[in-house]
Amino acid sequence: MALDEQTLDALADELAEAGRTRTLIPRITARHPEVTVEDSYAIQGRWRNRELARGRRLAGRKIGLTSKAMQAATGITEPDYGVMFADTVVDSGAVLEFDRFTNVRIEVELAFVLKEPLEGPDCTLLDVLRATEYVVPALEVLDAHVELEGRTIVDTIADNAAYGAMVLGGSPVRPEDVDLRWVAALLHRNETIEETGVAAGVLGHPARGVAWLANKLAQHGERLEAGEIILAGSFTRPVWIERGDTVLADYGDLGTITCRFV
Repeated sequence: MALDEQTLDALADELAEAGRTRTLIPRITARHPEVTVEDSYAIQGRWRNRELARGRRLAGRKIGLTSKAMQAATGITEPDYGVMFADTVVDSGAVLEFDRFTNVRIEVELAFVLKEPLEGPDCTLLDVLRATEYVVPALEVLDAHVELEGRTIVDTIADNAAYGAMVLGGSPVRPEDVDLRWVAALLHRNETIEETGVAAGVLGHPARGVAWLANKLAQHGERLEAGEIILAGSFTRPVWIERGDTVLADYGDLGTITCRFV
């Protein structure tokens, strides 16, 4: 890693304070051009461990930037991941406080709920399907704490992959009961369709994103545990949200998800 321990700690503290105050910090890459991807995961890990020490409970992980649509929207060309705490997971129909988030955007995803652990470095798509209890429609609320202009994947990873919250809903399905590649969704904002997409946009199959994550975590000596919820990555571009907006995602046979921002 390029950054020393003191700098990693200081940046983790900055991001934690930005989360509490709902503010933005200057780009890490602008202040530390030498920063690496490993540094950014170390910053994220320090922030995560402090949140766990405060009593928050891990619900699962999110994978980001797995589709061409998301990569084109951000200018970032490889996936990333972050953690999801239980207090950020809400059910369809939730009313969310707009001021709880910064640079609020919504993404359309599938969530995998694991019945068995998944461990790399040789995890495959079939391993993911065998270890999954069910798959359920989800929306991710993005919440950025690093200024967006000029941001790189290093800035995003350090900022917990810009994760804010997850809305779960619709109809859970077992992975063997549906071809997950062809799950499609229509994303409405205030009764207007803003985005459409098909889950195959995530690396050709959304389970590939989960396999990628298991293999990536193995590099850090970690694995995915039974009971974790894994957000597999968005198959639409992010949609900007304003206060007062109502969001509805229609997943066809898998049902709908709604939420509102006040």
